[in-house]
Amino acid sequence: MENSRIEYITCGLEPIALVIRADYEETGIHFFTPDSFSQQVAYMRHPKGHKIGAHVHNMIQRQVIYTQEVLIIRKGKVRVKLYNSKKEFICDRILSDGDLILLCGGGHSFEFLEDTSMIEIKQGPYAGEADKTRFEE
Repeated sequence: MENSRIEYITCGLEPIALVIRADYEETGIHFFTPDSFSQQVAYMRHPKGHKIGAHVHNMIQRQVIYTQEVLIIRKGKVRVKLYNSKKEFICDRILSDGDLILLCGGGHSFEFLEDTSMIEIKQGPYAGEADKTRFEE
């Protein structure tokens, strides 16, 4: 799938981030993450009248080894700096209203360029400082 509104950021073979811009549009359902990720990201767009049948999700035990997080920028602008697992800077991206990023590897930092509200989605429960290793930029 080639689309300029989707960006996969890697460092060698290490996945770092997936950016989905707010104006991404494709019909149907599109999964962007491999089955090996503990956090799955998909986009859905269906026409009026389309139905997804009633269902429940089965209890399936899964093992989460590495926290992956999704950020959805509701309003504002934020610079996300991305690092590999060796804590080396790779690149940065500016996200704004409606953009989404999956932080799937390496490290990251944030600089808020405007008043910003965003939604964070990740595996829980949050373990506070035990969840992260801080380092100098």
